[in-house]
Amino acid sequence: MNTKHCAVDGWVDAIPAPGPRGTASFDLIVRPADIDALADDTPDTVVTCTSADPRITQELLNGIQPGDLLRATGTLVQPPAPGEPARLTVDALEVLDTALVPVLREMVLDRYGHYVVIFDAGTDAVPVFTAHGTWVGLADNPDAIATLIDIHKRVNGGDV
Repeated sequence: MNTKHCAVDGWVDAIPAPGPRGTASFDLIVRPADIDALADDTPDTVVTCTSADPRITQELLNGIQPGDLLRATGTLVQPPAPGEPARLTVDALEVLDTALVPVLREMVLDRYGHYVVIFDAGTDAVPVFTAHGTWVGLADNPDAIATLIDIHKRVNGGDV
């Protein structure tokens, strides 16, 4: 198996995923340095990266978002078969640039005083509960949350 210690610059393709035994993995999309000299339909290279370093794993799982530009340094293993991604075991990670707009994880909880709302990236509707878990209602969109909470307060006599 052919290996090489190198640094690879690329964009994170998806939210890094936790792996077995404290590891984390992610895919980097790497563009050739001479992209202007290549045909428009030249594919990008995908490098599958893994790290077991606790500091790197912590950063990957809590601070890295799709679209971030990273420099990953480590041991590159050539793919076992043509068409498969190369694998990089990362021992150093540097964030070169962050994505313009942070990507929400699939679901996010947020507090509005004594109320809890659940934002889901797949829908505009927002479920609203009291902090004690009582169902308040479904806001059609984030802008309607305050109105729904105000109605609940009026009907039920103030804060929960």
